[in-house]
Amino acid sequence: MFTEPKMEVCPPVAYAGIRGLVSMGELGEVIPRRLDECLRWLAEKGVTPNGAPLIRYHTCPDSHSPDALMDICIGWPIPTTLPAEGNFVSDSLPEGRYASLVYKGVENGFAGNKALIDWARKSRVRWESWEVKGGEGFAGRVEHMLDGPEDDPNPSNWRTQVAIKIQSGRVSDNYP
Repeated sequence: MFTEPKMEVCPPVAYAGIRGLVSMGELGEVIPRRLDECLRWLAEKGVTPNGAPLIRYHTCPDSHSPDALMDICIGWPIPTTLPAEGNFVSDSLPEGRYASLVYKGVENGFAGNKALIDWARKSRVRWESWEVKGGEGFAGRVEHMLDGPEDDPNPSNWRTQVAIKIQSGRVSDNYP
């Protein structure tokens, strides 16, 4: 269900998407709609995505309630940032060291994120994050959807990479 967590240095990744507050319970409905809207907007701009769709998590709630709100951006990686327009934003994931793993099946998203967070705690890996009201803010937390409906109609077969930016400097005694 999950790959082994790994750490790697990642370059900055430019992306365009729609940012806003979304409840955990409405993710399944919102993600495909926003991906389609963003893809149409990019086509109007003559921009072709250069990678798998992504969800950037600016903040995550402490609660796992379906009503808990997250500040996220749903979109696509692109060759270079674009000017914001209407609901559409463009930004870059920061360069740096990230811990990541891949989980299989959209129904395993919560468990995949939990597995990475649990591994980080055991390994004394610290995220580049900060407390926000009701949750945690992140310098770089992202899910890259490696598979989707065009690959297989069954969402239980789709693979997603979750990656979280770690603090620079010494990570732990186990990881230089």
